[in-house]
Amino acid sequence: MPWYKQLHWQIIIGLVLGLLFGIAAAANGWGQFTSDWIAPFGDIFMALLRLIAMPLVIASLITGVASLSDLRKLSRIGGKTIGIYLATTLVALVIGLVLVNVFEPGSSVPPAMRVQLQETYADAATTGQAAAAAQTENKSPLQPLVDMVPDNIIFAASNNRKMLQVVFFAIFAGIALIMLPKKKARPLLKFFRSVNDMVIKMVNIIMLMAPIGVFALLADVITSIAQDDLSQVLNLISALGFYSAIVIGGLMLHMILTYTTLLHFLTPLKLKDFAKAMLPVQLLAFSTSSSGATLPVTMEVAERDIGVSEEISSFVLPMGATINMDGTALYQAVAAVFIAQTIGMDLDIGAQLTIVFTAMLASIGTAAVPGAGVIMLIIILESVGVPSAGIALILGVDRILDMLRTVTNVTGDATVATIIAASENQLIPGLPHRN
Repeated sequence: MPWYKQLHWQIIIGLVLGLLFGIAAAANGWGQFTSDWIAPFGDIFMALLRLIAMPLVIASLITGVASLSDLRKLSRIGGKTIGIYLATTLVALVIGLVLVNVFEPGSSVPPAMRVQLQETYADAATTGQAAAAAQTENKSPLQPLVDMVPDNIIFAASNNRKMLQVVFFAIFAGIALIMLPKKKARPLLKFFRSVNDMVIKMVNIIMLMAPIGVFALLADVITSIAQDDLSQVLNLISALGFYSAIVIGGLMLHMILTYTTLLHFLTPLKLKDFAKAMLPVQLLAFSTSSSGATLPVTMEVAERDIGVSEEISSFVLPMGATINMDGTALYQAVAAVFIAQTIGMDLDIGAQLTIVFTAMLASIGTAAVPGAGVIMLIIILESVGVPSAGIALILGVDRILDMLRTVTNVTGDATVATIIAASENQLIPGLPHRN
């Protein structure tokens, strides 16, 4: 197949053209034109991905759990999956806290720029505060467990932010199917397998639009930040570049050290084969900022190109899109300490341990949609006494960082799926493995 017909090259071309068009639009005052005539194509692409995310999670998890055949196997695989997800999240948090404490990026923000950013994003910060307050008001420490259990699965399935409730229902339904006699369970299993196959075919169709969607999304991001003034982009990059560099460095360090180490020692897969297979997924995650929207492509690549069995992929990856937020957790740790540094607050060891604990819980409950990490960040700030209004300092660059931390999230999902498949002897033979 010629290189220009390969999906990852088409997405790269879309990214580059979107970046160039965004800069040109900012320099020439085409912001309104971009918003009216370019951005809608990105919105349509995102809507199509969100459209299939929920039916895919339900169908793949139910069939995945039911195909594990007995509860002991489910317990073994589920325990390993959750254990590795939580362990990698903890490592990500430690990396983020070490970097932000060593380099202290908060001291680099000029006071004038700080005031300007607070004024510019005051409304957004207030909205986020209200949302966080609504989530935390009069709730017990066990509220995350309560929130996990849906009282109306139809309502939960109609809201992408209730993904954890849908995961709970799907696992519960899968367990019930395991406990039913095979004769009674077979019709439902056939139905959900057909739904899963249908959604995968829909993914293939939607991905034909990926280069156009990526172009539109990135062009809109650039013009939204610039506000028809290219100097605004340069000022923001200059003022918050150090903070962004710490977050980006932490994300890269986590992927290079944590994921490659796990893949090297716990799987027979060559690292270059894994990296090559994951490129289209990472590019899509970067452009959509949503591990939930990227999930259908992650599953397809894991099964087709990496060699993870459908049984493992359909269980581990939907769970990962919901509870594995390594990139988000690392960002939240860096952002919380960075905001404290800019306003002169000193967070002691106890406060930073609170950040670790709260961020781990928040990463599990964070919806796999763009911008959800910001609301959870406000909860983390409140937990250590940092004024949540300080979030206005980082909103200007949050969208770009959201793209990058989503790349980390989906890479972690696929890494853990590969590890679990290898541990269960369910990496499909025939792929190039290490000697």
